[in-house]
Amino acid sequence: MSFFKKIFSSEKKETLDKGLEKSKSSFFNKLNKAVAGKSKVDDDVLDNLEEILVTSDVGVNTTLKVITRIEERVAKDKYLGTSELNKILREEIAALLSETKSGEETEYTIPELPKQADGSKTPYVLMVVGVNGVGKTTTIGKLAYQFKKKV
Repeated sequence: MSFFKKIFSSEKKETLDKGLEKSKSSFFNKLNKAVAGKSKVDDDVLDNLEEILVTSDVGVNTTLKVITRIEERVAKDKYLGTSELNKILREEIAALLSETKSGEETEYTIPELPKQADGSKTPYVLMVVGVNGVGKTTTIGKLAYQFKKKV
């Protein structure tokens, strides 16, 4: 039995899925209301999108980065419709999550474990701290993946 199956029973997983579904549908409902009646992405749509992202706990800095990226895409394609906004939003958030501060693809190398006097490796704790929307969970997932590859 896998580690996560031991932790999450099927009913806990269903409860979690229901809660996340509510958040997800709420976000996209707000987005759909913001673009209702609009045919193309303009400043008004981007202002509404910015408000939706901030009120959805995405974080101010992340929201500004996403809005800037979408503005750049809109500037390139003047006739970008609101029907494509969901797809573009997903693409830009995914691209943002896969970058480092320098804008490069994420490639993190795990440091060697500290060794005890007898040469055996000792476990250690990593503490991840940050405000909402800065990528703590994503970073933890990336670290877990790298640690798993090392084992």
